[in-house]
Amino acid sequence: MSNTKATLLIRERRVLAAGFIEVVVWELPAPLAGSKHSLKYRLAFIVDGVCVLRYDNEAGKGDHRHLGPVETPFEFTSVDQLLDDFLSDVATWKAG
Repeated sequence: MSNTKATLLIRERRVLAAGFIEVVVWELPAPLAGSKHSLKYRLAFIVDGVCVLRYDNEAGKGDHRHLGPVETPFEFTSVDQLLDDFLSDVATWKAG
């Protein structure tokens, strides 16, 4: 992405009682390899300096999430749904 013109859509960091979340979403002129949409994103939940949950779509891997050491694909439908799914997973993690 370093040679690609990207437009920042969201950059947000929220401090929570149990760590913090960071959400970054860019719009690209064209989809990344492995993605069907023109967004690049990373959403992370960090607790005690450890990323316990992350959603991202690095080039070549497509849309996926990391829950601890486990990586699973997911279907991206919209930014709103991405945020809802991520925050739901954060709530589930916090609930134990």
